[in-house]
Amino acid sequence: MRKSLTGILVAAALSVSLAAVTVIQAQTTTITKVQAVQNPDGTYTIVEYPVGKETVVTLNPIGIAGATGTATILRDANGASIKVNLTSLPADMAVLNLYAVDPTGAITALGPVDVANSVGTFTTTTPLTSFMLVASPDANLTAYDANTKIFFRSAVPTGLALIPMGQGVAAVGTPVAAVATVATVATEVSDYAVPMLGISGFKAGDENKLKINFTGAAEGARANVFIEPHKNGKMTAVRMRFHDLKEAPKGLAYVLWAVSPDNQFQRLGAIVNVRGRNEAEIKSETEFADFGLLLTTEEAAATTGTIIKPAGHRVGVIQIIR
Repeated sequence: MRKSLTGILVAAALSVSLAAVTVIQAQTTTITKVQAVQNPDGTYTIVEYPVGKETVVTLNPIGIAGATGTATILRDANGASIKVNLTSLPADMAVLNLYAVDPTGAITALGPVDVANSVGTFTTTTPLTSFMLVASPDANLTAYDANTKIFFRSAVPTGLALIPMGQGVAAVGTPVAAVATVATVATEVSDYAVPMLGISGFKAGDENKLKINFTGAAEGARANVFIEPHKNGKMTAVRMRFHDLKEAPKGLAYVLWAVSPDNQFQRLGAIVNVRGRNEAEIKSETEFADFGLLLTTEEAAATTGTIIKPAGHRVGVIQIIR
């Protein structure tokens, strides 16, 4: 009788386990579309801003009761313009420092926000297209995490999907098992989105000079990019010349990509940096009728083989010099 009872209990436990597995599988395979929002503690609110559409973002106050803030962001081919308005600030507050945090976690100082009569206003531009905004009393902020002293943080605008950085990203109506899949897709699509250069507007046979701003591992480096559509045929020559090249992190290389309007990637070249090497050049060409340019850090070992799309961090943003 005891053996029979044991057998019944084991069978029941196995049945419950199988049922749990079935539920998890159903949850992770039946969800096809979700709306991503900021994670529960609101730590990271990075989004990619749409091109040509003015987006008003709420700046949530942190630890200063009664204060309000908004940022009006308009993205174009060169990046984004930002207009900040803060009201009902503490009477003794004279200045705040505005920063952008990109999906890699890199911090970009946007400038000081002067405060007068409890009101702060500030206007600036940035080559970044995906970021969150934070305002801090610290004038030399170099890193951002949940413990960083800040007074304002941007919220996730309605209709825009969060680009997760780190762990703890949540999605509306989705179980934890499905979050990793959603986060991966969002990062792949948004982190490598770049503005198109408008190649049809370039004169064939003329070399056009572009500028690149570096972030993350390459911040502080300088480079020029030259674009020349061929007079005959569909090819466009791309030449990138590095000056004051910063050392890539150990085991990584800089890789230049052409990105088509339908998110196809072409690897144009790679540079494996070494100590003491200040200058380097990539020369290539592409058949894309129009394209943007993207610089990433990739595993150095992979650059010697065939890689068809980026997998590392974006460190370069291209903008046209007018």
